[in-house]
Amino acid sequence: MEQSEGVKGTSHESFVPSIFLQNFYSPQSAGFGQKDGLGPWKLSCLHRAFTEGDIRGDLLIDVGSGPSLYQVLSGCEVFSKVLLTDFLEVNRQELKSWLQGEGANFDWTPFIKYVCELEGRSPSEWTEKAARLREVVSDVLPIDVHRAQPMAPDALPSEGADCLVSCFCLESASPDVDTFTKALGNISKLLRPGGHLLLIGALQESYYLGGPEKIPVLPLNESQICTSLQEQGFTLIRLEVHTPPRDITDTDDISDGRGCFFVKAKKN
Repeated sequence: MEQSEGVKGTSHESFVPSIFLQNFYSPQSAGFGQKDGLGPWKLSCLHRAFTEGDIRGDLLIDVGSGPSLYQVLSGCEVFSKVLLTDFLEVNRQELKSWLQGEGANFDWTPFIKYVCELEGRSPSEWTEKAARLREVVSDVLPIDVHRAQPMAPDALPSEGADCLVSCFCLESASPDVDTFTKALGNISKLLRPGGHLLLIGALQESYYLGGPEKIPVLPLNESQICTSLQEQGFTLIRLEVHTPPRDITDTDDISDGRGCFFVKAKKN
């Protein structure tokens, strides 16, 4: 897939999955064992959303997966088919390596065990959950959120997916709010009417360290997110914000974000 106008001129070509995963998803970085840790908060938001009973169907698409899998650990129990997607081939290859059990750069076991606990299962059942994820992920495909048709036309059924998840993707791929809003409209075309959208992203972040160089991010606030959702035909169900304690300053060298948001919305 050719590079779109929306990502030209950025430093995404310098993205290194192993560096990104170590910076943000090692057990210490993810906040396991910490009060109000970001990793447990994200997993809890997704678990709650997928177990409230209103999200159902056959197909879940993760938009802009990056090299990470945590965002579908709850959804893989609800849907019989999950598609992972990313713009970068290095990320798609990292995902395929884990799914095939061959040479992945990262161990997702702490995340899988935590979700097992949320589901009322023993952490020792993590191997069964990992097997479930590998079973229902049917493919890892290219995507470009800046194209009117973000995925290949034959990649999904004509009626669209039943649910989309997207974490830290659109604001990282968009240079301004208009482009972010348009990208939101583009991915909405992948979703059937009445389907759900789950978004997790950064608030007031201008960069993150996903490799040897800082990668630019569009700083967003809650008001901008809500406006963009409304403009693109979504009804907001819930918006939650995670704000880390201000005495945590050791992340400033890898990101200047001042919080994260979680959105649950429904396509009109």
